[in-house]
Amino acid sequence: MTEAHAATPTTLPPVPEIAVADTEALDAALRTSDRPFVVRGLASDWPLVQAGLASAETARRYLLDCHRDRLFTVSVGVPGSGGRLFYDDAMAMNFRMMEARLPEIFARVAEFAGQPDAPSIYLASIDMHQYFDGLHEANHIDLGDRDLLSSIWIGTRTRIAAHNDVPNNLAVCAVGRRRFTLFPREQFANLYLGPVDNTPAGRAVSMVDFHQPDLDRHPRFAEAMAVAQIAELGPGDAVYIPALWWHHVEGIEDFNVLVNYWWRDAPRWMGQPQEALNHAMMTIRDLPADQKAHWRAMFDHYVFANDDSVTAHIPEGGRGILDPMTPELASRIRSFLLRTLSR
Repeated sequence: MTEAHAATPTTLPPVPEIAVADTEALDAALRTSDRPFVVRGLASDWPLVQAGLASAETARRYLLDCHRDRLFTVSVGVPGSGGRLFYDDAMAMNFRMMEARLPEIFARVAEFAGQPDAPSIYLASIDMHQYFDGLHEANHIDLGDRDLLSSIWIGTRTRIAAHNDVPNNLAVCAVGRRRFTLFPREQFANLYLGPVDNTPAGRAVSMVDFHQPDLDRHPRFAEAMAVAQIAELGPGDAVYIPALWWHHVEGIEDFNVLVNYWWRDAPRWMGQPQEALNHAMMTIRDLPADQKAHWRAMFDHYVFANDDSVTAHIPEGGRGILDPMTPELASRIRSFLLRTLSR
């Protein structure tokens, strides 16, 4: 095994930091930046942050005071995995998905505190509005008129493999500490992505172990690390991760809480580009080379270039799905695709 010596989390350049005076300044930074940035102390006045600064137990009591009496989905890792929620040798998940009530989950978290080989306990992407009363109202960032998905992530020490998300992401460290290692969008090939359909949490992840990278097996990973940046977040700090940027995430205290906000620049009715990619894998990827070249040109013509030459020769009113996209047109296309895919 060859370890990656060119860069480690301690030697990577930090994500640039900015200061924002108010919500308008934050909104302007989010609208104009196409690269990550860190805002220190953005949520330092949150009650949850203040509870966590008192103690992990105080933070858990605060969350219990707000939680709804319902089952929470929790991931439980195997002991001795170092908090890495990933695949096992058979490419199944090395953690179990379970349901339990929050007091029971927190009792197990407290029981394992301080044990180096304890199993990871991780509540991922919990909708704050559905699972808590008043938590979002008392602990949130004003992001204006964005159509937000507000989630909370709660767990012990964890390592989440590098992945990307379709929406933009503002992630706030509320309790504990978080380490983000970030890579530009174009680094996907150098991260050695795993399966698209068999994933830990819905997105393809890097197969590289960031704590023990094997450059014999993953030589291009050194190229990714050469352009990587790191964001070390403490309580109240936030990092902005633009859409499709790759990020490896570590919770590095015995108890960690993250609150994040996702939003897309495109409306939800446009659907997910990943679905189009999956369909293309099924219908185009294994065609003869000359046919693949034709379909590449067709995609460039209709999707990526998409200039006036595509439709100028077709009378208005007769352009069908070549017209500008609207919710009604998207619904019509979706119905057509469902009919064709069900044949």
